[in-house]
Amino acid sequence: MTTMISDSTIQAIRDFTEERGWAQFHSPANLAKSISIEAAELLECYQWVPEAPAAETGRAQEELADVLTYCIMMADALEVDLDDIIMHKLAKTKRKYPVTAVRDNFEEYEARHLEARKLHGNAK
Repeated sequence: MTTMISDSTIQAIRDFTEERGWAQFHSPANLAKSISIEAAELLECYQWVPEAPAAETGRAQEELADVLTYCIMMADALEVDLDDIIMHKLAKTKRKYPVTAVRDNFEEYEARHLEARKLHGNAK
């Protein structure tokens, strides 16, 4: 079961960064790079195996925590509300992929995805 990230966890990330004086290094560009790097490390947990072995579960959780932490830090740097941007993107994606058109229909999903990329110059 998943739960939302609490305000106290977000504040703990902010405090951790502030205590070390690291905000000066947390430009959106640097944070985007860090998200990508940590996401690659998460993906590495699943390299060459269909599912992560039990021994890798802890590592996968740590890498996921790193990705999420950098995402929270980037939202702070951009001064955006995580709930707002997620709900906005979800609404946009719902319009792009209506349930009645794409449920259990990968070909329709793929056609809509490719058409959107073509129309919007690879924009998501």
